[in-house]
Amino acid sequence: MRVFVDTEFTDFIDCELVSIALVADDGREFYGERSDYDPSRCSDFTRAAVLSQLGQHPSRIFTREALKAALAAWLAGFDGEPEWRLCFDYGGDWELLCDLLDGPPARWQALNVAELLDPHRSEAYYRTHGGRHHALTDARANRYAMGEDCPD
Repeated sequence: MRVFVDTEFTDFIDCELVSIALVADDGREFYGERSDYDPSRCSDFTRAAVLSQLGQHPSRIFTREALKAALAAWLAGFDGEPEWRLCFDYGGDWELLCDLLDGPPARWQALNVAELLDPHRSEAYYRTHGGRHHALTDARANRYAMGEDCPD
């Protein structure tokens, strides 16, 4: 089972999680935004490209602690799966996930898939579904870019 994770964050230097999404091969999805990040820490890029996309899912806005609990509960739904891989295209996504959960999720293997993503499939996804720099859209795009015929 592969689960694709993507995050949005305040800044590369003073990095604080803003939103996170996980999309599984079987279609299960998790999305959450933080209500308590510090907007003054956001880079100009984050202000322009990320913040304007927040709020599309009002029921998925949490404090950091509530987001942590919701994500841990969602991940627990995979307990019966034989093998889990958390796939990301940027190491900071893995680091922010681990920071949110106070460590790496038990029994999950981290896999950087940046070199495995098909750029043509990725672009096709964005052309069809719009948007970049929204964690849920980006996680879905990465899942699609791996394709059915890509190796686990």
